[in-house]
Amino acid sequence: MKRLLALFAALTFVAACSVDNSPDSSPIAVTTAAYRASDPPSITLFTMINNRTGEGGHSALMVNASQRVIFDPAGSFRDERVVERGDVLYGITPGWLQAYKSAHARSTFHVVAQEIPLTNAQAEQALRLVQANGSVGGGFCAQSTSSILAQIEGLENTQRTFFPVKLMDQIAKHPNVITTKLYENDDGDIVAGVRAAVQSQE
Repeated sequence: MKRLLALFAALTFVAACSVDNSPDSSPIAVTTAAYRASDPPSITLFTMINNRTGEGGHSALMVNASQRVIFDPAGSFRDERVVERGDVLYGITPGWLQAYKSAHARSTFHVVAQEIPLTNAQAEQALRLVQANGSVGGGFCAQSTSSILAQIEGLENTQRTFFPVKLMDQIAKHPNVITTKLYENDDGDIVAGVRAAVQSQE
């Protein structure tokens, strides 16, 4: 009974993670969209924090390996120009990366980014894991992200959790983590945030 109550609380807690009903992009589109950043290999955990309550609304994971992608489990960052397959966003150029963060940072939420440097082998392992994971159900963003992190060499001690803030607190203890925060004062929900961020790319 306690487990059921905890699970219900977790799903309520992360209600901002919603079901994505958009169709997957084709394998050809995924290959064409691949973008390789010049930055060193790394992963970056994004946590969206409610400015009023301090609760976590969403977890996502950016992987910078042979290409840069964002694993956006049950996320809402969708646009016809963004290539997405199995909750992985491809073609994450600097402009689309800024658009992603800006879409989530608004008057009600801010974005915490926690970057961890990796070896090439670790980054490629992370890339394979997010690509193989597949689409995630609503409310499971932190659970799926923490499960992936726990499979990466060197991060095996990551505890699986349904709570974005608890996952963020775990990553904060990593000795090499680099943390930044983004605050913006836009009004509206994530849909409005996506629309405004995408318009900035036009």
